[in-house]
Parts: sequence; structure tokens; C-alpha cells
Amino acid sequence: MSQDFILSLALGLGLASAVGFRVFVPLFILGIAVHWGYVPATSGFEWVGSTAALVMFAVAAVVEITAFYVPILDNALSVIAAPVAIAAGIGVTALALGDAPPMLKWTLAIIAGGGAAAATHGATSLLRGASTVVTIGVGNPVISTGEIFAAIIMSLLALILPYIALAVAVIVMIVVVRRWRMRRAEA
Repeated sequence: MSQDFILSLALGLGLASAVGFRVFVPLFILGIAVHWGYVPATSGFEWVGSTAALVMFAVAAVVEITAFYVPILDNALSVIAAPVAIAAGIGVTALALGDAPPMLKWTLAIIAGGGAAAATHGATSLLRGASTVVTIGVGNPVISTGEIFAAIIMSLLALILPYIALAVAVIVMIVVVRRWRMRRAEA
């Protein structure tokens, strides 16, 4: 594998992890990067950097952020956002992998990108659920604020230092799997 391919994979998985925190914030940041030519968009993904897409991502990000500060709606939205985050994780990974052979590109996008988004989203959902139980939801805005900052930082990290973003994504996945196994063993 070439260094460019591994760098692209690191970028994709870093962004996939970021969409697990918030779906539209990383998409907006990626759209800006594509729009300004920092990230090349391959055939079929050019629209991500279009003005219309940037406006849509910005509005969706504001709505998503606001909704996560509304009690009860935050937990419902977390459930609804799970498949959307996975789909977005697949998409950003496929975009990052660019001109890789289609079989490799989509296999990695589905398994690794979707898995990274699912792991991050799963971890934040567990944290939000625990916060809801322990604080009767009063602590959830703190969790929401942390998720927003994590989405922004992880997105920028993926664009600027993709290997570090990949390491963070792997650590998140390992922690989620270990916690899931511990909970399963307790049950």
C-alpha cells in the first residue's frame, strides 16, 4: 500500500469518527475543505464542496446542535442519528479514499468508516444514557457541548494531522469494544 493510500484512509477514518459525535459539523468542515481545494473530491463527490451543500450542511449543523440541547429530544435524536452517522462515516471514508480500486474503497468505507462512526456514536450514546440516568438529564448539555467540540477537533485533526486522528479513532474503537464486552459479561 502506498503512503498516499494510508494517508487517505487515515483522513477518512478520522472524519468517520468525527461524524459519530455530530453528523453535520464534520460534513460542513469537510465541505469547506473540498470547496477550497484542500481535499480533492473524486467523481461523484464534487457536490460536497458546492455552495448549496455548504449552506445545507451549515443549517443542518445548527439544527442538530440546537436539538441536542433540548431535554428528551437529545436522547431520541441520538437513536435516530445512529444510522445517519454510519452512512456519513461510509461516505466520508469513500470520499477520502478517492481513486482507490472500487472493491477496496467501498469495503474499507463500509467496514472501517461505518465501524468508526458507529463506535464513536455508540460511545457517546452510552455516555448520554448514563448522564440521563445519573443526572436526570441535567448533565446532558455538558455531554452535548463536549460532543460538539470533539466533532470539531476530530474533523480538523483529520484534515491537518490524519495519522493522529487515526490513532484517536482506533483508541475510541478499542475503548468502546472493551466496555461493550464488560457490559455483556456483567449481564
